[in-house]
Amino acid sequence: MSLTQKAVLVLICMMPICSLALAQDQTTQNSNPGGNPGRGFGLGVIIGEPTGLSMKDWLSYNTAIDAGVAWSFAGPGSFHLHADYLIHNFDVIHTEGTRIPLYYGIGGRFKAEDNGNARLGIRGVVGLDFFISNSPLDAFLEIAPVMDIAPTTVLTANGGFGFRFFFR
Repeated sequence: MSLTQKAVLVLICMMPICSLALAQDQTTQNSNPGGNPGRGFGLGVIIGEPTGLSMKDWLSYNTAIDAGVAWSFAGPGSFHLHADYLIHNFDVIHTEGTRIPLYYGIGGRFKAEDNGNARLGIRGVVGLDFFISNSPLDAFLEIAPVMDIAPTTVLTANGGFGFRFFFR
């Protein structure tokens, strides 16, 4: 299968997932008129495989875009870029004073290895976000299965924990 055929297949597979995510986001916005959870744009670190900078920007009460610029030190060293569309479910874990949503989403990853190889893949991500009360900080724990689609199809996983400081 050529790279173009793989890219078209990935886009076709992502369309229903994105449609479901947007439909759920609209439903949640209508039932939760409170809007943004007050976190805005956050910048921090993720420690794991890979390790680097983590960014997150809230789009609505329960949706966000996150991205990472990171490095892997396992095997051949590599540089990673990823971005994910996330949906947060605030009804799974109930605690006093701390909000801990379960989040999940889909995105993409680019990986450039030190040996000159480059990979393009699709990420699925599942994690927990810990909002620290009366603080502009959050902490998170996530795992992200990755299916590289170019130049060959390979299944791997990313994962880690980290924290971010939110500016607004």
